[in-house]
Amino acid sequence: MTTASAHAVTRGLASAIAGFRPADLPAPVAHEAKRSLFNILAVAIGASRHEGVEIILRVAGHSGGTPTVPIAGRAERADAQYGSLANGFAAHVDDYDDTHLVTVIHPSAAAMATLLGMLAYTRPSGARALTAFALGCEVQLRVGVAISPAHYDHGWHITGTCGVLGAAAAAAWLLELDADRTAQALGIAASSLLGHRESFGSMVKAFHAGKAAANGILAAILAQRGFTAPPDALEAPHGFADVTSIPHRIGELDVDLRKNFELLKNTYKPYPCGIVAHPAIDAAVALSPRIAQPAAIERVTVRCHPLVPELMGNPDPHDGLQARFSAIHGVAAGICDGRVGLAQFSDERVIRDDVRALRAKTELSPQSDVARDEVRVEVRLSDGTRFEEHVEHARGSLERPLTDKELFAKAQALVDPIFPGRTAKLREAVGTLADAPETAALIEAIVPDGARGH
Repeated sequence: MTTASAHAVTRGLASAIAGFRPADLPAPVAHEAKRSLFNILAVAIGASRHEGVEIILRVAGHSGGTPTVPIAGRAERADAQYGSLANGFAAHVDDYDDTHLVTVIHPSAAAMATLLGMLAYTRPSGARALTAFALGCEVQLRVGVAISPAHYDHGWHITGTCGVLGAAAAAAWLLELDADRTAQALGIAASSLLGHRESFGSMVKAFHAGKAAANGILAAILAQRGFTAPPDALEAPHGFADVTSIPHRIGELDVDLRKNFELLKNTYKPYPCGIVAHPAIDAAVALSPRIAQPAAIERVTVRCHPLVPELMGNPDPHDGLQARFSAIHGVAAGICDGRVGLAQFSDERVIRDDVRALRAKTELSPQSDVARDEVRVEVRLSDGTRFEEHVEHARGSLERPLTDKELFAKAQALVDPIFPGRTAKLREAVGTLADAPETAALIEAIVPDGARGH
């Protein structure tokens, strides 16, 4: 591991970014980058009709600039600022994206939105496009490791605050900025961070990922034109790390971007909600076939990691966005329906009587000896019958990662309702991206037929 001194973090990271080449991306990392890109594009397509996307594009139509950026799942285009905002928002709004478990960053949303936002500016080859996406993810995660857990514990939404640095890195690299101007881009981005955990359960949470991409692109373009920023924005006494997270390890930031990839620790969500609830949902789905009548349940006890009630303790959500931060809803829906997907987090499903009644009978019991990806769920029926389910490692965790087949099935469920039969084309476009001379096939895979544009 190569670390920068506490007084040269920003410059060291900028030099590593500017000096990176597509050949520096090891094969296993390139494979994981493709999995991440395939997953996040499918998630964005699946959410492309969300009300928040509609609002952003309506505003773009009134206030935006030249519409050059493709919007995943849609025929419209937008300018770089609104286009990246819309794509990043769609990628994160259903909380169905990816998660780096050490930092709880969802890195692909901002990285993908930045890539699509920069295509018209830079016309990259497929190899450069994939490398920029991977760098955008990796820089977020490296910085996130250095400021965790204090940053998130203090209330920052780390996907937004680190996302803007990854976006700036990806955009600067696509613009082929030298180390000095890349440092300026990181410095500008460090003053453009946003995101507080108070927004969880509202549209604003997904706004963070999209706006991180938009701000990162702006930072890189300003730096390209000579806009200046502090050269030590990340590590200065009143800079990014000190202001947002004490204690931190920013001086130990690993700036050797050619090894020790955090992207290899990325995971993919099997359920569209906060990841700490996934073990409990696994257990609920497993218990469902054993419970003939959910109405006969007297009590459900969820023995879980203490982060579960902290992050997802809403006992009575009133819409789908709120339900994504209710572990109790995830458990109730899993028992009632025997599955948990987008349908279980629709506004209509959240307010139905059966799931509301079971939520009222479900309690979270935090236990200090339960791991973050573990849970024990006990169901007690009114006749005294008890059922128990222990999940040692949640599906989608590093110990039980989604296979390529499972990832394709997830993507198919998201893409096919928007573009019937398109999932295989998307997988092929992403899978062959590193060998493609341009990104045309990728764009064709994510927009309606006839809407490719230039």
